[in-house]
Amino acid sequence: MKKVKVLQPSEIAALIKDGETIATGGFVGSGSPEALSKALEKRFLETGSPRDLTYMYAAGQGNRDGSGSDHFAHEGLVKRVIAGHWNMAPRLGQLAMDNKIEAYNIPQGVICHMYRDIAAHRVGTVTHVGLHTFADPRIEGCKLNERTTEDIVEVINILGEERLIFKTRPIDVVFLRATSADENGNISMEREVCPVDATAMALAAKNSGGRVYVQVERLVKAGTIDPKLVKIPGILVDAVAVADPEDHPQSFGHTYDPTLTGEAVAPDTESEPLPLSAKKIIGRRAAMELRENSVVNLGIGAPEYVSAVANEEGIGDYITLTVEGGPVGGIPLGGSQFGASRNADCYFDQNVMFDLYDGGGLDQAYLGLAQADENGNVNVSRFGPRIAGCGGFIDITQNAKRVYFCGTFTAGGLKTSIKDGKLVIENEGREPKFIKQVEQITFSGNFAAEKGQPVMYITERAVFELRKDGVYLTEVAPGIDIKTQIIDVMGFEPKIDGEVKLMDERIFKDEIMGLKK
Repeated sequence: MKKVKVLQPSEIAALIKDGETIATGGFVGSGSPEALSKALEKRFLETGSPRDLTYMYAAGQGNRDGSGSDHFAHEGLVKRVIAGHWNMAPRLGQLAMDNKIEAYNIPQGVICHMYRDIAAHRVGTVTHVGLHTFADPRIEGCKLNERTTEDIVEVINILGEERLIFKTRPIDVVFLRATSADENGNISMEREVCPVDATAMALAAKNSGGRVYVQVERLVKAGTIDPKLVKIPGILVDAVAVADPEDHPQSFGHTYDPTLTGEAVAPDTESEPLPLSAKKIIGRRAAMELRENSVVNLGIGAPEYVSAVANEEGIGDYITLTVEGGPVGGIPLGGSQFGASRNADCYFDQNVMFDLYDGGGLDQAYLGLAQADENGNVNVSRFGPRIAGCGGFIDITQNAKRVYFCGTFTAGGLKTSIKDGKLVIENEGREPKFIKQVEQITFSGNFAAEKGQPVMYITERAVFELRKDGVYLTEVAPGIDIKTQIIDVMGFEPKIDGEVKLMDERIFKDEIMGLKK
């Protein structure tokens, strides 16, 4: 077998041509090909080349500090970005908001599946994901600004079923990151927190007549990598670069942790109970909805408290937590390590995880609550001058058997306390979350109601349910006045069916709730 080329990152960057389509792998702060992306940015800043790239990625990559996808955030370097999530690359998002690039936001799982469809030379990715959200061409069609005019998604009818088809496009170059490369270019990812879409991306580029470049931690002799661990065979790899350690952390800001890769097992330890707070109240009420033997996905922020409460209550092992990046089981991490799980049972490829989700294999999903309106729509993707992006939110919420949106009732300065088992609003948040109409539809309440999907909105002071005729207020925290502290703080009046129940009093006591019983 032909020996693989070993190049410097700068030499790989020099091979990128004007106008090419390039895709990068990674998941938030992990798996980003930092050495290659930095080298490409450096070349552009010094020479003005390459220019007018189309840049594509699925999961958000970066740490909001110029890393990850923000290496591409230069006017002239890119002309078009097709991305699943934008929040971790604020400079790239600003180019889109300033109308300086063409910009699309496609659901994360759809892009993961597009890589497979590109590899197979299919004309598009056909899916139900995105119907009746901003991804639907009857609403926004994934377009983020006025400069973006090309239609890349259409509504089609197949065997009497309405679907979306997202147009595929050839990929000229992929930048990937892995752990080891042998002399023949076989690539393994044993020290990465998840494989993400490395195999599918490499196939997409190679079958497009493109090139595959991989940054690795080390080179090893041919035949020394267990073939079952090879994620990208050498026949797909054009060149590898050995990265400097500073450009190859396991996750941004973190040293290597073998319990996130399966190389070691972390012992079971009891953590200190979290102090009672608004987010813990939300986590407790949400954890009361957990069902034994459920497959669960948790978003970041308030939903993370669901896992903490479950472990505190001794029911953490009653459920299996999953992360869209690939880990099944274990304990998901947050921050720049989001996408990693400690003591995972299995690591799916990201596109395989979205197969599980899209087909209804997710029993319960707990996601963030940024804005909700009278139709039950939820927005987490766009807020005035800021693009956050949908990530996997649409794929997950549209397909989970049960969905729980978790977040504080208001944002921006909210302060609460608990006195004598009652919730006290010390300072109301400046920004209401329940408004007349959301800025962007990331989750369609009408579509969910039409399908009969159970949906709840859980806050520290109230619980709402989505029904066929609207959003109902069903529970209120002890100490909260429904008129002045709920309805008057909303942009619409929720429906009420009979008497509003009090939230379980155990939620507001600084002691174990006893959920295990």
